Amino acid sequence: MDINRRRLLALGAGAAAVAGAGGVATPAAAVDTSSAGAVPSDAALARKLGLRSKYAKGQHYVIGGHGEPLVLLPGWPQTWWEFHKILPALAKRYTVIAVDLRGMGGSDKPADGYDKKTMARDVYELVRHLGYDSVNIAGHDIGAMVAHSFAVNHRAATRKVVLMDVGHPDESLYQLPLLVKPGQGFSLWWFAFNQVQSLPEQLIAGRSRYVVDYFMNAFPPDPSMIDELSRRVYAHAYSGPEAIRAGNAWYQAFHTDVVDFAGYDRITAPFLGLTSEYSYDTMKAVWANQGTDVRVHKVPGTGHFLAEENPQSVIAELTAFLG
Repeated sequence: MDINRRRLLALGAGAAAVAGAGGVATPAAAVDTSSAGAVPSDAALARKLGLRSKYAKGQHYVIGGHGEPLVLLPGWPQTWWEFHKILPALAKRYTVIAVDLRGMGGSDKPADGYDKKTMARDVYELVRHLGYDSVNIAGHDIGAMVAHSFAVNHRAATRKVVLMDVGHPDESLYQLPLLVKPGQGFSLWWFAFNQVQSLPEQLIAGRSRYVVDYFMNAFPPDPSMIDELSRRVYAHAYSGPEAIRAGNAWYQAFHTDVVDFAGYDRITAPFLGLTSEYSYDTMKAVWANQGTDVRVHKVPGTGHFLAEENPQSVIAELTAFLG
């Protein structure tokens, strides 16, 4: 691992600390690269994994397997597909339900409701629609924020909860610097950029592959762990103006999320935090105060996209924790 290529990136909001910086490869010409190459449908991708693509209660989800229910919630700028390397193995032990959040992929993209409490309610309604009174729930990035909100707002429906590399937005977001001093990390520019109304859609529509490649090349110690098909899937999912607007709305709702978090008690369900190589110390300190039964483990060799960078370790951690 080339540590000199990376700097510690503290994502504020108790959110995460992940690896960033280093060279970023982008397409050579300023043309529409979002859908370059064939992008299979969600149904085709799900079948490839032995799962089924479904839609209910405004949400697209992929489901399959047998056993206790395990809901998986993805982050930005990804979709349910970020779990494709771990879903087949988990489906041998659990009924896996990978959900596209409100505004993501094949799910509805309404004008509002992108605060994490409302998004957690979406997931709760889907869970009840599927006939479950309670589930295990795991989230990454934005999905981890929603999973946290689910665990505190729907306690009786939460068996165990897993948060991956990101925590719930809190007051520390407002301490993030606009400019970072040389040698002390780099600016979380997308936190501010995604707050802007309308302009991101105009700049990114048809060019979302640039955004996907930036993050998929900058964060992982080995960018090749995010393969070409996955990059095409993610770029296609965020290629249109409505998808870009909805994804940005998750960030624009942070102000509401901070207020909600201030009124939350600790998570009472058994709570596993999984972190990258770089975020362990930060997130261990953050999460220690956010639950009553907390354990935090590092996933070796990862920069942020844990389930894609080291799927075998994530599978082992989840199965050991969930039982």
